[in-house]
Amino acid sequence: MSVLGAWLRVPEDLHARVPAEQRGPGRGRDAVRLLLSRGTEVSHHAFGELPSLLRAGDLLVVNTSRTLPAAVDGRIGHTRVVVHFSTRDADGRWAVELREPDGEGTTRARGGGPAGLTVRLPGHVPLVCEEPLAAQSGRLWWVRVGADVPALLRRHGRPIRYRYTDRDQPLDAHQTVFALPSADGSGSAEMPSAGRPFTAAMVAELVSRGVQFAPVTLHTGVASQEAHEPPYPEPFEVPETSARLINAARAGGGRVIAVGTTAVRAVESAAGADGVVRAAGGRTELVVTPERGVRVVDGLLTGLHEPEASHLLMLEAVAGRAAIERGYAEAVRRLYLWHEFGDVHLILRDENAHQEHCNGNSR
Repeated sequence: MSVLGAWLRVPEDLHARVPAEQRGPGRGRDAVRLLLSRGTEVSHHAFGELPSLLRAGDLLVVNTSRTLPAAVDGRIGHTRVVVHFSTRDADGRWAVELREPDGEGTTRARGGGPAGLTVRLPGHVPLVCEEPLAAQSGRLWWVRVGADVPALLRRHGRPIRYRYTDRDQPLDAHQTVFALPSADGSGSAEMPSAGRPFTAAMVAELVSRGVQFAPVTLHTGVASQEAHEPPYPEPFEVPETSARLINAARAGGGRVIAVGTTAVRAVESAAGADGVVRAAGGRTELVVTPERGVRVVDGLLTGLHEPEASHLLMLEAVAGRAAIERGYAEAVRRLYLWHEFGDVHLILRDENAHQEHCNGNSR
């Protein structure tokens, strides 16, 4: 657990229950607030001010993964369940989470298995549980499905919805402007939500100001809303062109700012001990912690996550514990909205402190 979980609690009325564009007439998805943390100094902005907070030569690393309609209804005998499709393995199996309808349009934890359990999906398609994804947790199970899963999801799936939201949203509400289709139908079980407030107009303005974009892909699986487990292996790709852009930005004095924790995980997985990013792909098991540190990114644009979430350790790795504690305390005090439809947090290293640290190491 992150240290933040020991003292910070998010009030229920700060959960973003609908997308920004549904919170008032004339609003777009970019109508969210932006909290800026630079070291332990914080300031408050509208997301539309982002271009003025960046500078020519900066580079934004963005995740191009599309969000899947990953929730599908099923039955075990006469009992209703909801299957959350998470991650496809190289052998064709899928990691899934089985959940129970809660009677309010969302779901509650159920647990998977046992081995051999068959779930009937729409169209009488069988899903057979084989083994847990991790021995220490029975939440996610490897399963085999008697149909093409991407096609099944397109026909019968819907985006995963959590209890803090008011209602189901169309799939388009869960896509970012950076999302691209994949050849095999893969995608993310949950939206890479840090990129959600961006619009085509915002991207064009940033480019016109000399800010560059480096696309990477990381297909994120189903997060644990109850157990707060660490991330498990996920498919990623950092293409050669993006690796070159990142290395060139760093060599030229620009800041490499990841849009989302998924982008951090992808680019840091492709970075060597020397800090050079090379084209890479496959499955990453990297967990970014303060002990491991970051080798490439200088900043992170992210949503506001529950204090217990393991990826807060990644935020601490980027900016330090004091900066994250101060930023989150300010977010609660100033009533920022949480989760995928909420406000965003731009975390930048304190460049003065970083330079002093580097100078001290060189003496």
